[in-house]
Amino acid sequence: MKFVEVKLPGVFVVELERETDARGFFARSWCQKEFQARGFNSNLVQCNISFNRKKGTLRGLHYQAGSDAEVKLVRCTRGKVYDVVVDIRPDSATFKKWCAVELAADKHTMLYIPAGFAHGFQTLEDETEVFYQMSNFYKPDSARGLRWNDPAFGIRWPIPNPVLSAKDQSYKDFNSKVIA
Repeated sequence: MKFVEVKLPGVFVVELERETDARGFFARSWCQKEFQARGFNSNLVQCNISFNRKKGTLRGLHYQAGSDAEVKLVRCTRGKVYDVVVDIRPDSATFKKWCAVELAADKHTMLYIPAGFAHGFQTLEDETEVFYQMSNFYKPDSARGLRWNDPAFGIRWPIPNPVLSAKDQSYKDFNSKVIA
């Protein structure tokens, strides 16, 4: 695997190194030793799938607070997404900064997101599926969210008027005192 850091420290695009032949290709998509060697949290304890029927569906921005903060390894397994991370670590030099990466099933890339970042994505195609691996079990009491269009971040989403859940629509304006 090849690890390419994006503009937010600690966030990496993970590219598969394919061995190709007439049958197709083979690639390793997870290796605990490789992640540990880079100092990444490699204790991934839960996997989830998000299936999205419509292009323009937006999920996020989500995170878990406090000691339940989680590392995520995200891969688009069908379709294509505009994947966004926001640094919500108050002491970080990149606090409130965001970056986006396009993840596509046919590219087989992943995004490694450390604890301390909110995460969301918008589907760029109908029938899109996203696969997550997380370092912590989901705990509803620790689940938090940020408003997808909060001016505190200025995220430029590619598709206007997204399909949103009621929960994602309900998040209030950003307040750094309540992110923990």
